[in-house]
Amino acid sequence: MEENLKQIQNTGNDILKIAIYGPESTGKTTLAKQLASHFKTVWAPEFARDYLQEKWNTKQEVCVAEDLLPIAIGQMQLENEAFQKANKYLFADTCLMITKVFSEIHYGFCDEKLDKAARKHKYDLFFLTDVDVPWEQDDLRDAPNDRIATFEKFKQALIENNKPFIVLSGNPEMRLQKAIAIIEELTKAKELGFSGHDYLQILETEIPLHSIEKQLNIFINGIAKVNLDRPAVINDGIIKLTKEEFQKYSDYFDTKKDKLKLKKFVPASGAASRMFKFLNEFLNEFDIKNETINGYINRKKANNIAVFLAGIEKFPFFNTIEKKLKEVYSDFDSWPKDQKNYHSIKMMLDLEYFDFANKPKGILPFHNYKNHIATPIEEHLIESVLYASSNASSNLHFTVSEIHKVQFEKILNQVKSKIESENNTTIAINFSHQKRATDIIAVDLNNIPFRDSKGKLVFRPGGHGALIENLNSLDADIVFIKNIDNVIQNESEAIALYKKALAGILIELQRKIASYLSKLDKISEEEIDEIEIFLDKKLNNKVISDFSKYTLEYKIIYLKEVLNRPIRVCGMVKNEGEPGGGPFWVYDLKGNATLQIVETLQIDLTNENQALIASNATHFNPVDLVCAIKDYEGSKFDLRDYIDVNSGFIVHKNKEGKPLKGYELPGLWNGAMANWITIFVEVPLITFNPVKTVNDLLKSAHQQK
Repeated sequence: MEENLKQIQNTGNDILKIAIYGPESTGKTTLAKQLASHFKTVWAPEFARDYLQEKWNTKQEVCVAEDLLPIAIGQMQLENEAFQKANKYLFADTCLMITKVFSEIHYGFCDEKLDKAARKHKYDLFFLTDVDVPWEQDDLRDAPNDRIATFEKFKQALIENNKPFIVLSGNPEMRLQKAIAIIEELTKAKELGFSGHDYLQILETEIPLHSIEKQLNIFINGIAKVNLDRPAVINDGIIKLTKEEFQKYSDYFDTKKDKLKLKKFVPASGAASRMFKFLNEFLNEFDIKNETINGYINRKKANNIAVFLAGIEKFPFFNTIEKKLKEVYSDFDSWPKDQKNYHSIKMMLDLEYFDFANKPKGILPFHNYKNHIATPIEEHLIESVLYASSNASSNLHFTVSEIHKVQFEKILNQVKSKIESENNTTIAINFSHQKRATDIIAVDLNNIPFRDSKGKLVFRPGGHGALIENLNSLDADIVFIKNIDNVIQNESEAIALYKKALAGILIELQRKIASYLSKLDKISEEEIDEIEIFLDKKLNNKVISDFSKYTLEYKIIYLKEVLNRPIRVCGMVKNEGEPGGGPFWVYDLKGNATLQIVETLQIDLTNENQALIASNATHFNPVDLVCAIKDYEGSKFDLRDYIDVNSGFIVHKNKEGKPLKGYELPGLWNGAMANWITIFVEVPLITFNPVKTVNDLLKSAHQQK
């Protein structure tokens, strides 16, 4: 009996099996026929219909429980016969799972052999047909009522048995077109080695399948390193201004800002896990019963622990944690110093108490003022009214993880009105999340899609480069960009001066570019020469070598394309050994040298010449940008058109103790802005105060004066 219920299985990916599944009178047969016709293959008809119709015609008897096994056997015979004739696809107009659900609904049980076979049978995908079509009466149909409840039972059976399915709703034509599109996508997914379950997971991520294919090819083929020409230095790619010139550009910005829509854009996604990494390692590796903390420091050469403990009382959260420790441990004051320090670190990171490592940086206590403790959120609010405001209003945009938004809003509710009142400025705040569609599939060390312990594909955020989508959605004339952790205590007005100066430089350039673009259609050869000099001297962009041979018409087309781009003016600080990107002249694919911010991972340090160029860099990228994202006529650029899609880098991570590889998209200020008009300006070190580890909070920029 069980032999007759066996399903012929694929030996590879040669035949794609689709089960058309659902309650009676929901268009299954119609859809199976249509799909078979479209894909030029066969379909397996419903055995039960002919079997029960003949029983009714000859005996006037309806279906009984004893009929279900013969029906199941007949169904499998039809499906297996069709399978051997199938051309790439097989569409089954019913399956044993339908027979199983029918048995449970009508008879309250299912034969063990039928139940086992139904659970075991595999299809690449189930199309669950909805009950949103009219019910049609015939000799065999008997359930026009409670169709929604019946539909839910069919759906639940798929869920309980872990079957991959998609609900098809709408009229027959809508269902057909949707089904065709899904099958074509599923076919592509199968060719890439994915299962029906994988395909549904990919659909949920909203990542286009062609993007995943491209990502997999990147892992296999690698990413070409950048080709450095030389470092950008003062007077060769980096502008150096006097304090008076900074003030002049800042004042110029102040004269123009009230006619502009300003926005401060703060990347703030993710948790602060790296900030506390060395403290987590300490908790995992320190043996409190058998060694002293000083012994641990010597054993592990953990100087960062020594620095942390030497300055522990200077951290803005010290008093709060100590107070909590005394509440929890009544004898805390009598403890030896090592025990106090150990439990202070433990409570700071404990999930049940402060859980700092899993919280976003934006809500952590950073600065200890006389009457309160400030978070980065508060510092960014203060900065926004100082330089990103016009007409007594400021616009602040945070990119946050969805799970962290409520925590941000809680802080904002505590401080926003006070800052608005003190500065006589209204602050409009909005949020966006890094889009799931920008996530990247992870692979193992053999470039095979990585799966977690449950067999699910693993997708990782695409890095800061994914935020170009968030930036692209903003409506603003000028956008100030600054990372969430790059704030300072007591010096916000000094920061504002340099930020406004960068904006003044940008506005001046933007106006000059607009004047050239507005008259290009009526320009003379002499004026073309003037623009060529402007490109070279002001925009660091030499025209192509054979530009002089172009006709005037093509020169105009070329200059429009070069000039009409988004603009970024980037602050650069002197390099003092901080890890991260820096400014370089980089060759593009056409051999032209352009100004770019380059991360160390993008450089081939095994190449002596490239390593030498990298070592001669004088400046560092502090992620201090002012951007113009509209053209000279006021229309928004599509920022996705200016990405270097061939940049980015592969990173090595691990999940559940297993190594994996991830790909990070071209960084927001790296490849994502590669084809923007780019200006680098040296700014003082005071503008760069990131908190990469908790010990950075001990630096003077984060301590009360």
